[in-house]
Amino acid sequence: MTAIPPGRTRLVTALCALAVTGAAVLTGCGGDDPDAGTNGVGKLPADRIQARTRSAAQGASAVRVSGTVVTSGRTYRLDMQLKDDGATGSVTSGAATFKLLRVGTQLFLKADADFWAQADGKGGDGSGAAAKLDGKYVKVPQGDPAYKKFSGFTDKDILLSGLLTLHGSLATDGHHAQASTPTIRITGDHGSGGTLDVSLKGTPYPLALTRAGNAGTLRFSDWGKPFTLTEPARSETVDYGQQLPTS
Repeated sequence: MTAIPPGRTRLVTALCALAVTGAAVLTGCGGDDPDAGTNGVGKLPADRIQARTRSAAQGASAVRVSGTVVTSGRTYRLDMQLKDDGATGSVTSGAATFKLLRVGTQLFLKADADFWAQADGKGGDGSGAAAKLDGKYVKVPQGDPAYKKFSGFTDKDILLSGLLTLHGSLATDGHHAQASTPTIRITGDHGSGGTLDVSLKGTPYPLALTRAGNAGTLRFSDWGKPFTLTEPARSETVDYGQQLPTS
């Protein structure tokens, strides 16, 4: 047997290590795992992904919901910040936009004179009672039918449970991204029953929803981000004086 000089031994060892490392790198490049470094939900079946994201949403302290919802033939544009004890934001239906604020059980609606005049069916001239309500917070009585209708936009649990629903047979539909966050998409009936993008980073929160039957598209953000809710000052609040219009 021929002895290998010490210096050459070190060279052979280094070359062998480099070859092994290179093989590992090449193997990694040839078999990239899209779920590597994620929260792992992308490897789960669709029904378990849905269960995990529902649980995450219910456990979150706060969320921002923005986008459109179509219900009973009417389209609403939402931009709401919600948490367990209230919410704040805006809702637009047609040409009318109003702000909603709920602090505990106290619900307030704020809109311009045109909104109130049209709601009363008296035209949009901004005169009379409508002018007095212009830009003011109107407290909605809990016994008023409008309370139930409008408070639904401000209740985090009710709103999310109603929205985060896919219809039909569930399936996964590949890896995607929402605002640079990697997601796994699940669908109902190949998309006709809706699609939902679930975050693969950190907690598996829902990030984007397309509702079944062209019933709207929504984005979910600011999960767990705290915000403050404060009742408006008395100088900013007025009584409507009668039952609020429900139209």
